[in-house]
Amino acid sequence: MRVAAEVRGSVKEPYLQVHRETTLGMLLRAGSMEMGLRRSTMKQVTFAAGEMGLCTPHSEQWIGSGDMEHITLTIPDAALLAVRDGVSGDIELRPHWKLRDDRLNALATAVNAERIAGFPSGRLFMTSIEQALAVALIKGYAVQRHPVRTYRGGLGAARLRRIKDLVHAKLEDELTINELAESVRLSTAHFSQMFRKSTGETPHQFVLRHRIERAKEMLRVAEPRVLDVAIACGFRTQQHFARVFRHVCGTSPTEYRKEFLRYEPPITRDISPQDRRSFAPAASAGKL
Repeated sequence: MRVAAEVRGSVKEPYLQVHRETTLGMLLRAGSMEMGLRRSTMKQVTFAAGEMGLCTPHSEQWIGSGDMEHITLTIPDAALLAVRDGVSGDIELRPHWKLRDDRLNALATAVNAERIAGFPSGRLFMTSIEQALAVALIKGYAVQRHPVRTYRGGLGAARLRRIKDLVHAKLEDELTINELAESVRLSTAHFSQMFRKSTGETPHQFVLRHRIERAKEMLRVAEPRVLDVAIACGFRTQQHFARVFRHVCGTSPTEYRKEFLRYEPPITRDISPQDRRSFAPAASAGKL
């Protein structure tokens, strides 16, 4: 588990924060920060001392100026997987930008006291806290992941799976509504009506959403060119891809990649070299 205390000051230009890992933050004193899911919807949010935020891998938010002091705890995936006994199926943690949880608060407070003291209790103490945090997160904030929501009277689960498999297999190709309809042996008109009833989306919206999600995954590494990402995700030109990406995500593909890759976790200053080897503390990879 990585631990860091941070004071957040003013920001020259709002930026998109893309979180890499599961990170829990707790306010050490009351404060506020500009934030929002889109740059155009950012607003000032006030936090009381002890309030928390849960940032999950690949969750995103726009960040502006703020006046906050908080501690962040990064919980590795291995710790979460190790304590998921009793939770069946595919699960994921959902981000919570502002929450109150007495159990998580007590655990974060204990870690902060340990940090202030210079981590005198050793690896066993931090490991036990990490496990307790993982249990609390899985039990309190894990949800089952359903790839496609189904509605009564729409397409059946088998047909929806067939459509999703076809979309994933042909993301980089031209995919028509006729092909989708033929894959489940329905007329185009009937398929469109049943598909929207089943998923709450039009076929076009469904395909576009999966293309953008694939593009975001590819942009999270530095190697592929933006043009290559566009082509691999079914966009004919880089300009069209950039326009659609900005409309959906509120930023350009290049800006999205820069924001994701800009945070290389440095070593926290107030922890001894021995503690660094034991606990691998770093400045927060995910911020409230």
